[in-house]
Amino acid sequence: MYRIDDRTQTLVLEPTNGLPCIAYFGPRLSEAEDLSQLAAAGCRDMTGGMVDALPRLTICPVSDGVHLGQPALRVLDTDGAEVSLRFEPATITPKSQTLIVSAVSGDLTYTAEITLDGVLTLRASIDSLSPVRLDWLSAPVLPVPGAQAELIEFSGRWNGEFRMQRQSFSVGARLREARQGRSGHETPPFVYTATPDARFTRGEAMAFAYGWPGGHRMIAEELPDGHRMIQFGNSAGSERAPNTHFETAPLTIVRSDTGLNGCAVQLQAHVRDAVVTWSDPSRKRLVHYNCWEAVYFDHDFATLSDMAERAACIGAERFVLDDGWFGKRDDDTSSLGDWQIDRRKWPDGLTPLIDRVHELGMTFGLWVEPEMVNADSDLYRAHPDWVLGPADQVTGRYQLVLDLGRAEVRDYLFTALDAILSENEIDYLKWDHNRLLPMPDAAQARGIMELFARLREVHPGVEIETCASGGGRIDYGILQHTSRVWLSDCIDAHERLRMQQTAALLIPSAITGSHVGAEHSHTTGRSLTMEFRAWIAAMRQMGFESDLRGFSKEDEAKLARITAWFKENRDWMMAGDIHALDSDDPAVTAEIQVAKDGDRFVVFAGQSATSEQNLPRALRLSGLETDAFYEIRLANPEQVSPHSRGDNALKAVSLRLSGRAMMTAGINLPLAWPETIYVIEGHRV
Repeated sequence: MYRIDDRTQTLVLEPTNGLPCIAYFGPRLSEAEDLSQLAAAGCRDMTGGMVDALPRLTICPVSDGVHLGQPALRVLDTDGAEVSLRFEPATITPKSQTLIVSAVSGDLTYTAEITLDGVLTLRASIDSLSPVRLDWLSAPVLPVPGAQAELIEFSGRWNGEFRMQRQSFSVGARLREARQGRSGHETPPFVYTATPDARFTRGEAMAFAYGWPGGHRMIAEELPDGHRMIQFGNSAGSERAPNTHFETAPLTIVRSDTGLNGCAVQLQAHVRDAVVTWSDPSRKRLVHYNCWEAVYFDHDFATLSDMAERAACIGAERFVLDDGWFGKRDDDTSSLGDWQIDRRKWPDGLTPLIDRVHELGMTFGLWVEPEMVNADSDLYRAHPDWVLGPADQVTGRYQLVLDLGRAEVRDYLFTALDAILSENEIDYLKWDHNRLLPMPDAAQARGIMELFARLREVHPGVEIETCASGGGRIDYGILQHTSRVWLSDCIDAHERLRMQQTAALLIPSAITGSHVGAEHSHTTGRSLTMEFRAWIAAMRQMGFESDLRGFSKEDEAKLARITAWFKENRDWMMAGDIHALDSDDPAVTAEIQVAKDGDRFVVFAGQSATSEQNLPRALRLSGLETDAFYEIRLANPEQVSPHSRGDNALKAVSLRLSGRAMMTAGINLPLAWPETIYVIEGHRV
């Protein structure tokens, strides 16, 4: 028996006659725990209708005549015949907080790395003496605790990302697979398992996050003997060529006995502190202005210079020039691949605009979409063979995908982007990806990771945002090279309130871009007040994305005030934890952000619809110290509904309450109209 421990957890690995099993993953065991007794306690009975050997759920179950569930590894020879697998007893090597497992089956060697260091990280690889084809390889398999009988999955669509769907395990296998070649709106590579009673603030849960920007597969299975398991790996068949080495991406797992938030805050910290490679860790999370919804493809120096002045006056710190600056890009039908400045629009290059932006005290960012090409482009006319997939494929947004598995394609893109970054003072790239791949291809994902790494090595100060038709490529693989995500092309604050709460189960505020859009949303048609739009944006890394010429002086002043509030609070907010709140009113979506040292917090309580009852229900907080006392105040009392005529204390004064009182009895907020938000600030006293 082998064990590894971190500060709060233990994992126990049990050898078998083949590959080992994870016998325990949970709260840290006593050093006096007898692991042989733990193994004995885990030995299961047998009954009729079973094979005459006790099925063991190993870290890589295979079709060996004993395990009758979904295999975690399927290998074919070069002629397409399945390779029979029967592993010899594994070698297990402890190394610091990692267990390295190695086992042989014929010409094939399977290796697993199991690391427990704050989070549990699982990786698997296979090596063959001769080339083979890989159909499917899962990261090492972790059994799901028996009490966690539910799956919480994430899904979405363009303009409607990050929806939660909850269902029970049942006997059989549930397959979710992203075969679009990116991690995707539809099936992002995340899942929670949970007890049926689990909510944000109570119950048991585990969270799984697969770190791969290409297509992926998840299998959630309940076996007839009661075992439950999760498998994660690259899309089946995405390794398109025979090889002697294949590997999974890392699978990150956390567990919680205190609800979904217990997993969420661990994942937020892991992404912020261990996954993202910050271009400058000491740099503040800048307030963006993006010109896309203001001008679209219609670029003009005078107009954009005016927009930059307005943005700077309101409080923007970075100006981002979006699509339309290159080739002959007047709409989305042409010029992708031709990464040269359009001299019709910019006769003197981008330098005059960049200089003006710098004069205004802002840095300059630029939109690119390097992985794509239009048929109407000089690049495609010169290299039609560089396109991934068949020549007669259906396009997406008039686009084709460049084959980044080819070194010459990566070299071309590196040279083009390196020239842009070397010749212009640019500190940020908004990197878009608006087309699904024509087939799953692991080489494409490896290619983009290599291109990112190469650019970051030469231009370490450039920050990159991952955008893919909005939030279509958000995963722990792409976040190794990027430090901001564009959650959705929908910046309607009503929609963003829900999206941001769900996304916080997986990613921190420090990387989540959130912008103030137009009063009349370009994607939903909904009209919302400036206060609501601005406060929703201030919940994450704030920005603006609309035609500032249409703002009234009153709205400009409101936005400037809320932007200043964000700047005053961003340092502790971006480093803190987000806890979603279990609201007893379904019309209220709320969260609390708690500083790392616990000394301050802010609650955002958004009223998204009319409540069923006359008056607000008390909102119970989370993440506070029970015996500490806090002073709380309403930061935006001007949002109180005109129909509010009672003596609610927060309308006029601050209150001094214990953490226990606010987490048990809750706090009563004033009456709110739909599509308004209350912001409650708290300080430890």
